[in-house]
Amino acid sequence: MTRTIGIYVFDDVEVLDFAGPYEVFTCATRVAATMTPQAEAPFRVRTIGATAAMLRARAGLSVLPEADFAGAGHIDVLIVPGGVVTAELPKAEVIAWIAATARTSELTASVCTGAFLLAQAGLLDGQEATTHWDDVAGLRDAFPQVRVRGERRWIDNGAIVTSGGISAGIDMSLHLVERLAGRELALATARQMEYDWNQNAGGAP
Repeated sequence: MTRTIGIYVFDDVEVLDFAGPYEVFTCATRVAATMTPQAEAPFRVRTIGATAAMLRARAGLSVLPEADFAGAGHIDVLIVPGGVVTAELPKAEVIAWIAATARTSELTASVCTGAFLLAQAGLLDGQEATTHWDDVAGLRDAFPQVRVRGERRWIDNGAIVTSGGISAGIDMSLHLVERLAGRELALATARQMEYDWNQNAGGAP
């Protein structure tokens, strides 16, 4: 079974908040092809914007979503990254899409301040959740119905998973690979990513 990973992107999204999970799931698919070449790919990853128009991530990086809300299709795993989410929170169409997608997806996850968008959609009511350490107090103040925990890298509530900042989002994504496709693939993916990073940095594998 190939699961579709949909990553929501928006103006002022934090680059590594969405690129980290993107790298984890695409790397896992590449590694799986070498481990079990006859099997279906475990993941298909898509970036999704409210529209198909080019947007600007934090620091000005141009990002062209692969699909818009209307053309996103079924999403098995929705990932909502963080960044500057202030402009996203009052957008009724964005919050409604996140809530509707979460109802039909296998699980929904956030990175960093993406937790604010999940909370705005009512997905964290009564649940434990986390976010970037610098935004814990803000999440707690804005959404008192959420049991905010600042000391956790990620919190897995089954259908909803939240994580801290950039590196925690990568760790959470590896955790989701383990949940969805097994520990062996998650460990092999982590090793491959470490090798790739060392090679790109000019270090030893």
